[in-house]
Amino acid sequence: MLGAVEHLVGLQAQDVKAPYVALWSRVAGFDPYELGRMLESREVVRLPLMRDTVHLVSADDALALRPLVQPPIEAHGRGSLGPPPEVDRAELAALARTAFEEAPRTAGELRALFAERWPGADPERLARGVRADLPLMQLPPRAVWRRPGSVRHGLLERELGRPMRPTTLADMVRRYLGAFGPASVADVQTWSGLTRLAEVADGMDDLVRLRDEDGRELLDLPDAPRPGSDVPAPVRFLAPWDQVLLSHADRSRIISAEQQRVMSVAPNGRMPCAVLVDGRVGGLWRVESGAVVVEGFGPLPDDEVGREAAALEEFLRR
Repeated sequence: MLGAVEHLVGLQAQDVKAPYVALWSRVAGFDPYELGRMLESREVVRLPLMRDTVHLVSADDALALRPLVQPPIEAHGRGSLGPPPEVDRAELAALARTAFEEAPRTAGELRALFAERWPGADPERLARGVRADLPLMQLPPRAVWRRPGSVRHGLLERELGRPMRPTTLADMVRRYLGAFGPASVADVQTWSGLTRLAEVADGMDDLVRLRDEDGRELLDLPDAPRPGSDVPAPVRFLAPWDQVLLSHADRSRIISAEQQRVMSVAPNGRMPCAVLVDGRVGGLWRVESGAVVVEGFGPLPDDEVGREAAALEEFLRR
């Protein structure tokens, strides 16, 4: 299971159940309680990474990737929603670091700490600045299968007992291609939130360079599988914010522009969950009163979709 998490370079985890559904759809015999145990033992961790969104990754990847994605995380934390000008960011980070070095903290504890030092300042804006300047991870029991838990944050290096050791940008590109290639430089940048990766890719002589139907250059690993269009793709129920839908600038290979518009107007800011049919988005699924309900964008293979929906219902009841 750890190999699957690392192969995908982590899983989107804003929704606490998303990594579980994502792995269920990909790994035969997936046991959600085993992933929960891995969270508790710190083999996998939850923290903001690519695009400053919460991911579930291996502990090794957390320590290797967090320094590389600092620029987009910092950009979000230093924007108009970050700490106001009258708050010294260095002092804010130092105060928060001292608190986290003593023990993990909840949002309420941080608000009380900030209110004492900067009365009247918006504590959420201060918290954004802290999340941008300090490498924090969410701690279990948050997101452990069938175990409720509020959000507590701790310093990544303190909680894992090891220092961050950043990998190279070239290795990050290779890891991405291993999961999502063939892909363009724009795709890698969309996935990572980083920019100027063309300079990195230009210096990587070990990559295969291909062209798509529109003549755009695609990169891939030399030994990566590239199945033809005649290879069957079974029905799959994707997790909320599934990586396969968010990891490319050009998503037309898997979803139409009209379907993207439908999926972008979800209630409560949540992305609808997609159903893949023959490798493309064919519909949406949701849970109503414990039952998986499917709405197709067109005709669906009812028998195959029904079997997969029943299997997902059984999984979600575990």
